Amino acid sequence: MDDDVQDRLTEAAHAVAAAGLVDAFGHLSVRTAAGAFAITPPRPLGSLSTGSTLTSVPLDAAELPDGAPKEAWIHTALYDRRPGIGAVCRAQPPKLAAFAALGRELPALNGHAAMLGPVAVHHDSRLVRDAAGGAAVARSAGDADAIILLGNGAVTRGRDLAEAVARMWLLERTAELALRALAAGDPQTIPLDEQEWWRDRAAELLPRIYTHLANPEGKDLS
Repeated sequence: MDDDVQDRLTEAAHAVAAAGLVDAFGHLSVRTAAGAFAITPPRPLGSLSTGSTLTSVPLDAAELPDGAPKEAWIHTALYDRRPGIGAVCRAQPPKLAAFAALGRELPALNGHAAMLGPVAVHHDSRLVRDAAGGAAVARSAGDADAIILLGNGAVTRGRDLAEAVARMWLLERTAELALRALAAGDPQTIPLDEQEWWRDRAAELLPRIYTHLANPEGKDLS
């Protein structure tokens, strides 16, 4: 596996784990060619190192290669549906799980939430174990880049790992804000034109969120 891909996936795995977005489960992948992606192994993301073995998965694979997590079928379907997608993040944000259990639509209460755009919901809590299950998640996702797997965490995607991971963090922060606002009263979403303004700037702002997550101590990276 290319050292750059290894380094990027390891850094992103540690960022997702350090942010509390995963527990024992979760995986990340990055597109490495027109017809393949590299994915992290089925082990806690925080335990990965630059020496951990990644698995290359062809998009046209009839069977998953050894070493790939079984839910790699989700990644396969999401990449196949959107050629412009370069990375996928699968995680279990705890506050998002609590909000999703309410059966409500995730509201855009601030600019950060608006950057998510439409959030899709896949109404099946069962783990994906085959290509048909992955395709079902992709159908539920539609054009959304953030997908709640009701009763089973979430999936986000982006042009690169920075966007995919930042969107997962935004899902969790948006759910946290919504839970607090609902407990206090009747929260109001920001106007649609303002939501669109924030979405138009997501490509500029999502990488800054990822830099924060990958470098929480604020070390000089110049």
